[in-house]
Parts: sequence; structure tokens; C-alpha cells
Amino acid sequence: MGKAVSEKLSLMKVAALIENTAKSGSVALDLKGKLTDQMEWLPVSIGKLSDVTELDLSENRIMALPPTICHLRALTKLDIHSNQLINLPDAFGDLINLTDLDLHANRLRSLPDTFGNLKKLINLDLSSNGLTHLPEIMGNLTSLKRLTVETNELEELPYSIGNCTMLAELRLDFNQLRALPEAVGKLESLEILTLHYNRIKGLPTTTGNLSNLKELDVSFNELESVPENLCFATGLRKLNVGKNFADLRALPRSIGNLEMLEELDISDNQITHLPDSFRFLSKLRVFRADETPLEVPPRHVTKLGAQAVVQFMSDYVAKRDTKTKPLKKKGSWFLCCIKPEAE
Repeated sequence: MGKAVSEKLSLMKVAALIENTAKSGSVALDLKGKLTDQMEWLPVSIGKLSDVTELDLSENRIMALPPTICHLRALTKLDIHSNQLINLPDAFGDLINLTDLDLHANRLRSLPDTFGNLKKLINLDLSSNGLTHLPEIMGNLTSLKRLTVETNELEELPYSIGNCTMLAELRLDFNQLRALPEAVGKLESLEILTLHYNRIKGLPTTTGNLSNLKELDVSFNELESVPENLCFATGLRKLNVGKNFADLRALPRSIGNLEMLEELDISDNQITHLPDSFRFLSKLRVFRADETPLEVPPRHVTKLGAQAVVQFMSDYVAKRDTKTKPLKKKGSWFLCCIKPEAE
């Protein structure tokens, strides 16, 4: 235990380490969890690390970054997660070569106006902060592939998010979102979209344009319906609309178009009947419908597994169609044909 405490670096030791790193031309500096608890600021001399490409300042108690950190133009990876940052320096956008930025578990409430200059960013983690909105300049981050903004206070997404067309993962769980902008439909590279635990009542119709979407989680929301257009996203493999409780009463009629679907969760909703097209979900292997008052199929069938449900729906539709098939009555057909002539 004593050894761990002795390894913590004071302000003077950090300053000396920075000087040595700068002189040696080293390209990486790891200060993860190494600063004393009393050290809430970094020395301004950190701006001398002009050759450093990777800097790890995570798991300390840093409250503010010195403006000189913006001199680290060679920086490609910056990890500052689990600190006490309230804001970022105005010139933060000068770090134009950043590709990976981890800011999760801080106290950020906003991002500087220059943030949009970070056009080479590929991975950005802003989760577990106090962000109420993302600025429109987020649309400038056109190289972004992974954006995580879980556990914030977001009420909306900027329309400009549609410009981030390289985005493959967008994680927005545990926010206050009520809707998504229609521009989400422009994210044609998107593979994973998670919206668990928000206040969303409906999805934009443009979600059907997400041809590469493989996973969609809209559980624990206030979802009242799933748009038919979603069924054009035929690459979807995992769909979770569970725990929308009293709000969700039906699945889209065309759900059978999602031929690649492997997992479907509709638990804790008010759905009583599955759509006829459910019978086409031949790849479905996981189906959860706990606490959902399904009548078609009955509960004992759902307990037998996903493919038992698919088979039931196939048999159910076939039997019903046989019963309701109209019979041709020769007499009425004859009358229908001769009536005009009789007049």
C-alpha cells in the first residue's frame, strides 16, 4: 500500500517528467492515475511536448487543462477519462491531428466552439458527463466512426449529425432524448444505434435508409410505434424495443422483411398479436416477450423458442387463409354476367 502512495507524482515531479520527455523526443507519456490527489492542475510546461502523439491523463483529479496543451499539435490519442474537468480550453480545436479522444466520466457541460476543428477524430467518448446538448459543429467531424454520449442530459441531437456519414456506432443510452432528427437517416455507414433509457416516442421514418444497421436498441423509452420504414433496414440483426410498457401496442406489419434478424426483444409492452409476416423471420434465434400479453401466439408457444414462434405464425396464417378463402358461387357469377344484358 505504501509503495502505491509513493508512486504518486507531485507537481514538481510532473514538471520534471515533462522536461525530460520533451528533451528525449519521446512520443508517448502515461500519467494514468499517477498524480497526487491534491494536484488539480497540470503545469503549463506541458505545452513543450510537441513530439508526443499519445498522452494518457486518465484517472486523476484534474479540474482544468492549461491552454498550453493546445500546443501538442502532433497528438493523435488523448485520454482524459475519469477526472474532474468542467470545461475544455477555447483553443482545444487546435489539436487537429487527434483521432482518438476519451473524455468520459468528467463534469463537462458544454464543448468549446473550436471542437468542430477536430476533423480527423475517429473515436470520441463523451459519456458520463453533464452535457445537455451537442453543438451543431459536431457535423464537422466527418471522419468520426464511433461516438459515445451515454449517461448525459441530452434532450436532442443536432441536425448536423447527418454529416457524420462515416459513423458506424452511435451510443446514446441514458439521456433525456425525446426524438431523433430526420438527418439520422443520412448515416448510411451506421451499424449500431443504441438509445436505451431515453424518452423517445417515435423513430424518424428515415431509419429505413440505414442499410448497414445491424443493431438497434430502443428499450426503456416511451415508444408508441415502430415505423414501417424501419423494415427497409434489411441488414438488421438485433432489435430491442422491450420495456416501452403501456406505450407500444404493435410491431410493424412488414417486420418479416428483416430476414437477417437474429434477436428480437418485445418484453414488457402491450403487444397482443404478432404480424403475419413474422413467419418469414427464418434466422430468428432469440425472441423475448416476457410480461407482454401476447395472444397470438399464446404464451406456451413463446416459451418454446424463437423458431417455434415463427413456425406457429406460419401455420396460423395458413390455417386462417384456408378458412377465409372465398368460395366461387356459380349462380352469382352467372347472374353477375347476364345482368347487364337483361337490362
